[in-house]
This record gives sequence, structure tokens and C-alpha cells, in this order.
Amino acid sequence: MIDSDLIKNVRSASRLMVRELGFMQTTLAATDYPPSSVHTIVELGNRDSLTAVELVALLGLEKSSVSRMVRKLIEAGEIEEVPNEDDARSKKLQLTEQGRQTLRAVDAFATQRVGAAMAHLTEAQQRTVSDGLGHYAVALRTQRLGAGSPKPPLEIARGYRPGIIGRIVEMHACYYAKHANFGQPFESLVASDMAELMGRLHNPRNEVWVALEGERIVGSIAIDGEGEDGAAVLRCFILDDSARGKGAGKRLLAEAIKFCDECGFTETKLWTFKGLEAARKLYEDVGFTLQQEQEGAHWGARITGQWFVRPGPATPLV
Repeated sequence: MIDSDLIKNVRSASRLMVRELGFMQTTLAATDYPPSSVHTIVELGNRDSLTAVELVALLGLEKSSVSRMVRKLIEAGEIEEVPNEDDARSKKLQLTEQGRQTLRAVDAFATQRVGAAMAHLTEAQQRTVSDGLGHYAVALRTQRLGAGSPKPPLEIARGYRPGIIGRIVEMHACYYAKHANFGQPFESLVASDMAELMGRLHNPRNEVWVALEGERIVGSIAIDGEGEDGAAVLRCFILDDSARGKGAGKRLLAEAIKFCDECGFTETKLWTFKGLEAARKLYEDVGFTLQQEQEGAHWGARITGQWFVRPGPATPLV
């Protein structure tokens, strides 16, 4: 029986070796696509989405070559263009359901080929190869990114920590100044609200989580559980630009939703505004539905405010 950790490391290393060794063949990894196309599918599988500029840097190819290859993959139904909430002038690329199936085929091909060879090794030898492939995958990734050492993985941590209020305010102020032209009044309001909420964390129905890259806070989310009629409010959900595309948003939201269900809130509400489509998809994926929209002036800009609501569990889990 092949060890599950070995399969995981085989998949990780094989995806990276697709990039390094694939150009020796006309087509690659049980597909009819050239290596650059498979490389693109793999890179998009490792991230939620990428811009064409980011893809050019990852592939190390000419912009014109990447543009032609991307167009062919779109026409083939493997990838699609979606709005870029960080820059309305450009689009992001992501895998379609067909593209995800193709990626699974690439993974299955690599796992079958390497797994068949590993079956001839002893359990101890398999472990040695597993560890070696894991280290090799990290080394390849580091070499391709031109970094001296890999960045630490993102960690999700619960509760207050020094600097959390200022960092949450900074991330909100920078993001919304750039994308919604909010200024000082918005930043001051966030600072006041966050200071007030952090002062109520002694109540077990209130909580905050952060995403950490090393010791640096690169994301946050909080639950204010003192709403009316046993409801909770999801607040301060924000990511630093450096954390986008790494799954931090999904992980933060999962922690908050798990907390809400464990506490047995009747419902969880959140306020946002129209146009933040990536965030909206995350909300809808965990059960939030749009309940109300209203256009108005906020912090020097006209926006369409939105209330989303997620019903609580039928019975409290605690």
C-alpha cells in the first residue's frame, strides 16, 4: 500500500517537474496539450486565479506566446476570464470545471507512473523517497521564484495579539482607498469600531482570527456575537495583497463560520457593497444569501450597500 504522504509529495513534486522536464516532449502528462499549456493549467490549479502578467512571469515566456496559448485554452474550455477586483482594467484567469478535470488527469497520470515504480520499494525506501521528493519540490519552487528560502506558510491564529487593531485598520484603509476611494473618515471609523470590538473579546460570543505570514498579520476576520435576537455579525474580513490567491480568505471564513455554528447563533449577517465579486463568491459558498441592497453616499463615494445573511444551525452544537 503506497503511503498517503508519499502520494501527496509525488503530486507536489510531479507538478513542479512538469515545468522543468516537460519541454523535452511535444505533449505532456496524458494530455494533448504542449508543456506550456499544462504548465498553465498546473499554475492555475495551485492558485485561485492569475493575471496574464503574472502568468508571463511564472512561465518565463514571451507575452505574445502566452497570449496565444491562453486564447487557445479559453477556446478549448480549459480556462476562463473573470473580473479582476484589484484592477478593473485587466482580467484574471481561472480554471473551468473542465480545466479542473484536466488537472486531476495530470495528477492521476503522475501518481500512477511514479506510484507504480514506488511499489517495487520497501516501506522504508518509500519513506525516504517521499521525504526527498518533498524537499525537492520546495527546492524547485524556491529556485524558480529566485528566492533564497521559501516563505513560511500562512497560519491562521485565533484571538487578540499586540498590533492587531492597527494592522486591521491599515489593511482596510489601504485596500478601500485604492478600490473605492474611501478616505480619512472611513479609516477613522474602522479604527474606532475595531478598538471597541477588541475591548469585548472577553465575551466568549465574540472572536477574531488573523492570517499570519511568519509574525506579520496579512488577513483578518471577526465575529461580533452580541447582535439582536441571538444573531452574529461578521466583521473586519480583509486580506493584504500579499495574501491573495493563497486560500487565506477561505480559511479565515471557515474558522468564523465554524465558530458561529458552534455558538448556535440564529443567523450571521454581514454588510458589504456591490462590486466585490470575489468576496461575494466566498460568502455565497458558505451559505450567505443577499437580502437587501441600497444605494447611498458613504465616506465620500456613492456605493450600493448589501446585506447578506446566513441562517444558523437548526439546533446549537454546544
